[in-house]
Amino acid sequence: MTGVAIGFGVIASIVALGYILGRLDALGDNGSRVLTNLAFFVATPALLFEILSDADLSTLVHAPLLVSALSIAVVAALFLAAAALRRWDAGTTTMGALCAGYVNSGNLGIPVSAYVLGDASLVAPVLLLQLMVVVPIGLAALDLARRTPGTRVGLTRIVAAPLRNPVVIGSLAGVAVAASGWTVPDPLMQPFELVGSMSVPSVLLAFGISLHGSPLPGRGPQRGPLALAVVLKCLVQPAAAWAMGTFWFGLEGVELFTVVVIAALPTAQNTYTYAVRYDTATQMTREIVLLTTFLTLPVLVSIAFLLG
Repeated sequence: MTGVAIGFGVIASIVALGYILGRLDALGDNGSRVLTNLAFFVATPALLFEILSDADLSTLVHAPLLVSALSIAVVAALFLAAAALRRWDAGTTTMGALCAGYVNSGNLGIPVSAYVLGDASLVAPVLLLQLMVVVPIGLAALDLARRTPGTRVGLTRIVAAPLRNPVVIGSLAGVAVAASGWTVPDPLMQPFELVGSMSVPSVLLAFGISLHGSPLPGRGPQRGPLALAVVLKCLVQPAAAWAMGTFWFGLEGVELFTVVVIAALPTAQNTYTYAVRYDTATQMTREIVLLTTFLTLPVLVSIAFLLG
């Protein structure tokens, strides 16, 4: 479990630094929001363009990825069903469904994939799936949720919603380059690499700053959605990946172990960036990220014991 320890150590150290910055008030009252906006509008689009422009899009069509996609869809659908029954607001519903299925395939998924699964590239298809499908759908829903109550939303607005989002624009631009087969020359790519390298630390620092002065998890007004999202993410999603991989797709051995481990990864910190950007369910999202990150360690150890 060296990969798990390394991944958690890297994340914890940067989040702790953010907490110290918040405690010292080193970046002022708006430090967390400035870092979040930097990541959302500039650094993350650059990083996604860099990653996707050189991606192998053929990895999007194979059985393990279908299992991962279906496990995301299952937990999102369960959250949406509960939200409809409980009549939770649109922002809480969207962020809860996103948090329940959006795995940390980047700054934690890569070291876990490298050290636990033995191949860092195994997490790449899920990373592509989330960037190309899950994020555009989630951000489009958040865009539409911000509309003035009572206004009619036309088909054109629904279709165009993702195209107004810098994260989606960066992702689509990268996919277009990858599909064209063109290799971006180094002098042109280096600015994207330099700016994109700010994305992950900016998100983690902003998350750490937000923890200063925050109440203990589970004490806010959105306890129900919070608890449901955490259970879906930590327990239901890996269980669904195992069941579908075993009984529907006939996966076994390394392939089955891989899809279950990836499904058990915690909620990505990027979800907090989206919550802050759209000013919706920020406390709930922050607490889901925090709780799933802590709970993932025993879940991954259990999976390694049972399937590894």
